[in-house]
Amino acid sequence: MSAPPPPLHAVAIAADVEAHRWSAVVVDTDSGDVALIATERTDAELADDLVDHDRAHGPRWLWWGHGTALSMAELGLRPARCWDLAAVHRLLHGGWRSDPARIWAAAHELDPESIPRQQPVDLFSTLDDHDPNEPVRADGHLDPDWAAGAWADTPPRIERWARLAGDVHARQAALAHQLTTDRPQLGSTIRSESTAAALAAELEVGGLPIDLDIAEQVIGSFVGPRPLDDADRLAAAHARDQLVLSHVPDGDHYDLRSPEQVKSMLRRCGIEVPDTRSWRLERLVEQHPVIQPLLTWRRAERIDTTFGYAWLDEHVAPSTATLESGGRRGVLRGEWSASDGAAGRMTASAGLHNMPAELRPAVTPEPGHVFVRADLGQIEPRILAAVSGDEQLATAAKQVDMYAPVATQLRVEREVAKVAVLGAMYGQTTGIGAEALRGLEREYPVAMAYLQSADRAAQGGNDLRTVGGRLVRMSGPSAAGDADAERSRAAARGRFGRNAMVQGAAAEFFKMWALLVRSRIGRLGGRIVLCLHDEILVQVPADTSEQGAAAVDDALTEAAARWTPPGAPRVRFVTDTSMIERWSDAK
Repeated sequence: MSAPPPPLHAVAIAADVEAHRWSAVVVDTDSGDVALIATERTDAELADDLVDHDRAHGPRWLWWGHGTALSMAELGLRPARCWDLAAVHRLLHGGWRSDPARIWAAAHELDPESIPRQQPVDLFSTLDDHDPNEPVRADGHLDPDWAAGAWADTPPRIERWARLAGDVHARQAALAHQLTTDRPQLGSTIRSESTAAALAAELEVGGLPIDLDIAEQVIGSFVGPRPLDDADRLAAAHARDQLVLSHVPDGDHYDLRSPEQVKSMLRRCGIEVPDTRSWRLERLVEQHPVIQPLLTWRRAERIDTTFGYAWLDEHVAPSTATLESGGRRGVLRGEWSASDGAAGRMTASAGLHNMPAELRPAVTPEPGHVFVRADLGQIEPRILAAVSGDEQLATAAKQVDMYAPVATQLRVEREVAKVAVLGAMYGQTTGIGAEALRGLEREYPVAMAYLQSADRAAQGGNDLRTVGGRLVRMSGPSAAGDADAERSRAAARGRFGRNAMVQGAAAEFFKMWALLVRSRIGRLGGRIVLCLHDEILVQVPADTSEQGAAAVDDALTEAAARWTPPGAPRVRFVTDTSMIERWSDAK
């Protein structure tokens, strides 16, 4: 006999930043009663109120979106269960735009193009008889002032906002129920996507631990000491330029920040290249002494302009933690989203997702902690085996290196097999994997048919849904009257569609794994500090590091069992898990 579902409690939280005061209202959506009202609380007082409520009722928290998730994280709450209206909206309706007005319009089947906008009051304003105290207009849309934050002005408005969340939830749940006939995994995806939104807020508040001294040492090794002023910074940049331009006749005539001028400079040295990509220049190091300094300059320029002292000052806040050596600690914080709106990947700003390898030695755990780092292995082809139901590909996935048995089956080198499999998922039909691709169609027809079906549907402008139920929009205006342009657009849609069906499912699998890790690690006093593509970086107390590593691996086994679609073959998922002292120690 299954346990009854937890009660659904809608919460709306308003913060008076200047007064450092918080107000919150919690509504039991089943009974309609106000379950908690807390006004003019300090952050500690409100945190205690909400923690007590969570312990007493064990609810599934319901909220509008990222703002409330951030408030919960800032108050130190880690909800085990939630329903994030914005996350569910993106899942059910596609795209990335998920502001309250759009969520409301979609839930009530209103034309998003008719959503009212806030307008300044002037002589040309049109007066209407809408009561500003009412959140819903006569046309059914949310009042734009309420949607922009006026709901937080008074406790009665905060309560009304929580009740409106209950209204939207009921409509989202009804649509989800209709869709589960074709996508039985949708209910599970809704729960994991919502909790992933909470995780994104926790990552944003908690940040990535940084050793500030090491960070400055790394930056300095590329661009020199911290400049005293703009003139000092420009002088240092000019000196770096000269290390390259001194190898070229009339070098001062060239701007290294212009690709076209770099091509002209190389032509002056007798080197003709179609572009100045690093991989191309690396092949020419022996041809002229300017190439190696140019490559070194590029790395230094990227550090200086994107990950230099200015980046450090803007995004890394000093931490209260201290090192025994007296070194300085910091926390790198950026904005996080639980979904990019297309395939559903988690995204982050402030360099969290594209930090150069040279800076990774500066990413170190807080004192008394270690990192557990885990990276999913060959996740995309394993996902393809599961979502397509291809038994042969699932058999190959039993191996730690699944490309090896695929290569044996196709009678090609491993690297050729890898290129062919990845090319099939990305819609690449030319190059070294083209012949092997035909072998894939012969040996793994079920998986290839799955990709081709998504390709055809997307080319025809038909929206797709991942195995977990995420809507991937493919429809849109066509290039009327231009047959060549439309064929090109259709082909691009096809490639995107076939890839999104795999990438989207992989994102759903990753988030389910991450949330199980979040739960297990939390019991050990640890937390996730970074989610990067298919990699998780966890910080745990040093004396629980082995339990932390085991928890990460156990969570993967559980995620595979929970995520696998009904009737799909069991696919082996693998991860490279290690305990490390700094991020750069990961192999």
